[in-house]
Amino acid sequence: MAVRNGRLTVLSVLPFAMMTAVTVTDIAAGPAVGFLPLVSLGPAFAPLVGGWRRTAGIGAIALLLCVGLGWYNDLLDARRGYMTFLSVLGVTAAGLVAVSMRQKREAELDNVRSIAEAAQRVLLKPVPRLAGQIRAAVSYMSAVTEARIGGDLYEVVASPHGVRVIVGDVQGKGLEAVETAAVVLGAFREAAPDEADLAAVGRRLERAVERQMEDEKFVTAILAEVKAEEVAFLNFGHPAPLLIRADGSVIWPEPPAYALPLGLHAHSTAPPEPFRTDFRPGDQLLLYTDGVTEARGTDGRFYPLAERTHLLKEHDAETALETLRQDLLQHVNGPLHDDAAMLLLRYR
Repeated sequence: MAVRNGRLTVLSVLPFAMMTAVTVTDIAAGPAVGFLPLVSLGPAFAPLVGGWRRTAGIGAIALLLCVGLGWYNDLLDARRGYMTFLSVLGVTAAGLVAVSMRQKREAELDNVRSIAEAAQRVLLKPVPRLAGQIRAAVSYMSAVTEARIGGDLYEVVASPHGVRVIVGDVQGKGLEAVETAAVVLGAFREAAPDEADLAAVGRRLERAVERQMEDEKFVTAILAEVKAEEVAFLNFGHPAPLLIRADGSVIWPEPPAYALPLGLHAHSTAPPEPFRTDFRPGDQLLLYTDGVTEARGTDGRFYPLAERTHLLKEHDAETALETLRQDLLQHVNGPLHDDAAMLLLRYR
């Protein structure tokens, strides 16, 4: 945001800086050289920022400079003086047309952003901060900055069978990825409260994705079910979660054998099997997408998530996750190249 504001400031003063530079140079060089035609650079840069009044005002200032410099260079009655006046008028008129077109595009983009934000609120609803004995916090960053929405997905559902969560990553980007994410989340929200077995939830997701996906596209996902100081996982080709024990030790729960992602069931001979580990009071579980661990810094290194677990020691889960998010952005030092979602679960 600070970089964007700085660019707007530069673009705002650029027309005045150009006209000032031309005026000073013309006066310093004397009438023999004549930089008068360059005054039109001011109105040429005016449409980049602001509305039509600002552009017309800069054009009027340029005309006044033409009069002053034309008198100084004794060009008021010369053909070159007339051509300079006409050039400034023409550039100003073109600038007014450009401003109108730019404002129309900005209005269309604002509409797209509003629709994207509405879709984001429907697709990725705020997770419940408390679900049974679990405190949850979520962070989502889209690589498509203007759209503010992408193909990563997450959800937390408090069901009669325990607290069930999903974190997934749809192959690809854009509206098609968003549509697929909506299918997966819809199937999970429907199946999580109904199915007594976590594997049955996975089968429901698989069927939903197979009806939707085409051309060998897929969704990596990990499902987790927390109950009775135990967490069960079902991993569909997704990165292993990060489990931080109350004593600070770290483990990466991995399945005995990784299953193929959702949508590639036809190529698999065996569905994924749930695997379990302890999840006791004071423990933390971080589920994430590969946009986190594959985020490269300026030195080309991937984000060292395992080395950043100390950032999650904040008492408040949302504050802890925000600290980790800011550290990730500092590591990248620029825009993300892939969507990045993180879901933090704490056993109260």
